[in-house]
Amino acid sequence: MTPQPRPVPAPQQADERTTTLTVGGMTCAACVGRVEKKLGRLDGVAASVNLATGRATVSHPAAVSVTDLIATVEAAGFTAELPEPDPEPEADERPASAGPDDAARAERHRLLVTALLSLPVLVLSMVPGWQFRNWQWLCFVLAAPVALWGAAPFHARALRGLRHGAATMDTLVSLGVAASFSWSAYALFLGGAGTPGMTMPFSLLPTAGDGVAHLYLEAAVGVPLFVLAGRRMEARARRGTGAALRALAELAAKDVAVPTPDGEQRIPVSRLRVGDRFLVRPGERVATDGTVVEGSSALDLSLITGESRPVEVGPGAAAVGGAVNSGGLLEVRAGAVGADTQLARITRLVEDAQTGKTKVQRLADAVAAVFVPAVLTVSVTVLGFWLGAGADPQAAVTAAVAVLVVACPCALGLATPTALLAATGRGAQLGILVRGPEALERLRHVDTVVLDKTGTLTTGQMGVTDLTARSGGLGPTAVLRLAALVEQGSEHPLARGITAYARERHPDPKQLLLPVRDFTATPGHGVEGTADGYRVAVTRPGDLDGLPAPLPEAVRSAEADGHTAVLVTVDGTPEAVFAVGDALRPDSYRAVDHLRRLGLRPVLATGDRAATARAVAGHLAVTEVHAEARPEDKADLVRTLQEQGRRVAVVGDGVNDAAALALADLGIAMGSGTDAAIGAADVTLVREDLQAIADAVRLARRTLGTIRTNLGWAFGYNLITVPLAAVGLLNPMLAAAAMSASSLLVVGNSLRLRAWRPRRATTTARRPHGSRAQTRWETT
Repeated sequence: MTPQPRPVPAPQQADERTTTLTVGGMTCAACVGRVEKKLGRLDGVAASVNLATGRATVSHPAAVSVTDLIATVEAAGFTAELPEPDPEPEADERPASAGPDDAARAERHRLLVTALLSLPVLVLSMVPGWQFRNWQWLCFVLAAPVALWGAAPFHARALRGLRHGAATMDTLVSLGVAASFSWSAYALFLGGAGTPGMTMPFSLLPTAGDGVAHLYLEAAVGVPLFVLAGRRMEARARRGTGAALRALAELAAKDVAVPTPDGEQRIPVSRLRVGDRFLVRPGERVATDGTVVEGSSALDLSLITGESRPVEVGPGAAAVGGAVNSGGLLEVRAGAVGADTQLARITRLVEDAQTGKTKVQRLADAVAAVFVPAVLTVSVTVLGFWLGAGADPQAAVTAAVAVLVVACPCALGLATPTALLAATGRGAQLGILVRGPEALERLRHVDTVVLDKTGTLTTGQMGVTDLTARSGGLGPTAVLRLAALVEQGSEHPLARGITAYARERHPDPKQLLLPVRDFTATPGHGVEGTADGYRVAVTRPGDLDGLPAPLPEAVRSAEADGHTAVLVTVDGTPEAVFAVGDALRPDSYRAVDHLRRLGLRPVLATGDRAATARAVAGHLAVTEVHAEARPEDKADLVRTLQEQGRRVAVVGDGVNDAAALALADLGIAMGSGTDAAIGAADVTLVREDLQAIADAVRLARRTLGTIRTNLGWAFGYNLITVPLAAVGLLNPMLAAAAMSASSLLVVGNSLRLRAWRPRRATTTARRPHGSRAQTRWETT
C-alpha cells in the first residue's frame, strides 16, 4: 500500500477562532474527558484539554462566543476564564498578590492541620499496645474534622459533579472517606466498638468475625491525608515540568532605556514601538528584536538558542530580544515588539506543543471517561457479592471502600502532558522547538532525512571567491555593479554574498542603490530585472557549450572546488561567472554521521549543479545525491521516497524548501531560515548546530518511551490493585497511599526528561570523499 503524505493543515477560515481557557477544578483524566465532551457538543467546536497545564485550547466559529464557551465549561461543573496577561507594572508599582498563591497557602494549611489531626489516629490504630481506655473515642473526635473539613474539597467537587451528572476521582475519594467514617460511627455507637477497654489489632489485610464491628478511622483520615499530600507533591512536580517555559517568560525584559533630548528615560517594554531606539548596557538583556544602530558588542544567546558561543554584533547586525549584552553599549532600533518577537514565537511554539496529545493519550482519555463510572459499578458489585455470599458486613464494606480508594485515573491523565511539558521545555533549552506531540510521534519513526545544502549543511554565509568576465565584454566592475543591483531584491544567500562582495569592491557605494524595475525571482533558478537601463539576469549556468570563453572553464573550475557557479547575463549576452563559496558548517560531518548511527538514511537534495553537489556529498560521505533540484523536484523526491515505504524528514531553510517541508512526513527548518520554511515545518532548530537534528530524534524517542512507560504503569497499576481490593486483600489506608504513589511515579518519571542530555559524537579522524571515520561517543 502506498503511504500517504502528511496532510498539510488547511489555513484557518476567516470565521474560525482559537481560544485558550484556563479551566479550574480538574483533578483527573475523567474531568478532562468531561470538559472536552461538553465543549464538543457545541456546533463547530473542537477542544483539547490539558490536565497538567489546566488549559483548554478551543477551535470554534465566530458565532460561538467566548462567553458561550465559559458557560459550557461551568455547566460541566468546572470554572473557566481567559488567561490573564502578565502584568507590566511601572517601576514604582508593586503587583498585587496573586490568587493562585492564596490557594496554595490554603492547601498547605489544610494539609498541615489534616496531618496533625491524623497522625495520632494512625498511630493509635496501628499500635495496639498504645490503645488506652476509650482511645477509640479520642480517635473519633480527631477524625471527625478530617473527614468533614480536611476532605471538604473532595466532597465539594464530588457534589458539584453529581449535580451535573458526572463522576470523577473526587467522587471516589469522597465516597471512600464517607463510607469509612460512617461505618466507624456506626461501630462506635451501635456496633459495640465504643465499649471502654476495647482494643483493635492492626492488620494489613481486612479481618472480621470476632463479633465486634471494627473501626476504620485510620482509613477515614489516611485517605484524605495521603491524597492531599500526594496532590501537593504532584503539583510541585508538575510545576517543575514547566520550568523551562517559565524561564523563557523570564527572559523578557520588563523595562528599557530609550534616548531622549535630555539624556535617557526608562519606560515599560509594552510602550516600545517598531522603529523606536533603545539602549542596551553591558549585562542587560536586549528588550526586543531589532537592528544595532551604534556600538559593538557580543550577545549571549545561550538561553534562547542553546548556542554557547557569543555572537559578535555591530551596526547593521540583528539583535534578538532576551539576549544578554556581554560587551559594550549598544543602541538598537526596534524591529518587532510584543507577540512578533522571536522570543514570543518560541514561547508560543512551546506552549502549543505542551497542549497537544499523542494518539495513545487520546485512547487513555477515552478509557478514563468511563473509568470512574466503571469503578463505582465494581465497588457496588463487590459490596453486593460479599453480602450475598454471607460474608461479614464490615468485610464487605472494607472491600468496597478499598476499590473506591485504590482506583486512580489521575495517572492516566498525567501520563502524556507531564512528559510533553518536560520534553518540550528541555527541547527549547537545547534550541529544538517541536510544534506538537504529533510531530514528536512522526519524528520518532523517521528513517530518511533529505538535507538541503545551502544554509543547512553549509553556513549560508556566501562569499565570492572568483569573478571571471568574458573577453571584450562590459568588464568585471560594471558586471559586478549590475549583478549587485538586481540581487539586492533577493533573500537568497547567494544574493547576499554577491551584494556584500560588491559593497566591498565598488568605489562608489551610492551606485549600488539605484532602483530596479520588473524584478522577478524564480525559486531554484535565479533573479532578473532592469537596472540602469540594462536587462540583467543572475541565474544558474545552463548549457556550457553556448557560453563564450573563458566562462565554461570558470564554471567547471568553480564546481570542481565545490563552489557554486552563477552566470550573469546582460541584455541576453553572458557577461561573467561568479564562483560563490559557502563553507560547510563545522559540525556537518559529525551531524550526518550521527544520523546514520541512529539508523537514518541521509539524502542530499540541492539546486546546485551536480559537480558542486558531489563535492559537498563527498566531504560528508553522503552517497545519494540529487542535484539541480528545483522546488517541484524536491517535492517529487519526497513523494518517490514515500512511495518506496520510507518515512521522510526534510531539513531546509529557504522558500524553495517550503513545498518539500510541507509534503514530508516531518519538516525540519533551520531557525535562521525564511518564514515560509519555518511556517511549513514541524520542528524548528533555533540553535545554529546541525547536530540538533540528531538531538531532536533522540529526544523524541526518549519522550515517547517515557509516555509509554507512564501509560503502562497507569493501566497496569489499576489492573493489579483493583482486583486485589475487590477480593479483600487491600486495606483502604494502604489503597490511598498506593493511589497517591501511582500519580507521583508518573510525574517523577516525566521529570527525568528535564535532565536529559544528548550524546555527542567526537570524530577522531576524518577522511573526505566517502571514506569512513573513526567515531567515539561522549555523553555531555
